[in-house]
Amino acid sequence: MQNDEIVLPSDSPCAFGLRAQSTAGGARMLNEAAAERLREMIVHGALAPGARLNERELTALLGVSRTPLREATRMLASEGLVDLLRNRGARVAALNIETVQHTLAVMGALEALAGELACRHASDAAIAEIRATHYEMLAGHARRDLDAYFKHNQAVHLLIIDAAGNPVLSQIYRSLNDQVRRVRYMANLSQTRWDKAIEEHNDIMDALSKRDAVRLKAMLADHLAHKVTVVSQTLAMAAVADSPADKP
Repeated sequence: MQNDEIVLPSDSPCAFGLRAQSTAGGARMLNEAAAERLREMIVHGALAPGARLNERELTALLGVSRTPLREATRMLASEGLVDLLRNRGARVAALNIETVQHTLAVMGALEALAGELACRHASDAAIAEIRATHYEMLAGHARRDLDAYFKHNQAVHLLIIDAAGNPVLSQIYRSLNDQVRRVRYMANLSQTRWDKAIEEHNDIMDALSKRDAVRLKAMLADHLAHKVTVVSQTLAMAAVADSPADKP
């Protein structure tokens, strides 16, 4: 096996068996389930940027045959998470600092607009759902459970986007978010930044509850701007660490 191929232990939290789903939902469901498992592994860093996808190891890990794994790989390639290598399989796509910065900048503008619209149009029930998800996110932070925190954090952002009541905005935002989920996860690997994000989310929730459109719009823009800074620093440090000049 090559050095850049990833092999996860059987007790890894990303090691899920999918065989049981093959009889329940058909080939398409199995492909999508395999894609979601791989997506989680990439987002959470179990499969690092540049790592080759070892079919033998991944089929055993996920409990699927090569066909659904290859379909899942193609799905992730369309999202920019995987690079397909001609006659050489696939690898996890590298992260480009400039592309990430541009993407997060656009998403910050979309979230700011969504916050403004949500203050005007969201129902009380929609805001109550966002608040309940916010509390679930706080619980994940209190337990220092990053995976649980991130799941509910993403849900909060998507619920605010949907509360804006603009389906075009929701579609564009989701497409961009799929491309940068892993760097958003990486931003919280810093305990200082994670704690700061909680403070920001508390303020965001307060502004939304009061339907303060001006305040919420500014907060959501700043929240993504802070993430751009942290992610840029993280990727820059990773690039330096991987530089051949720094290796013996």
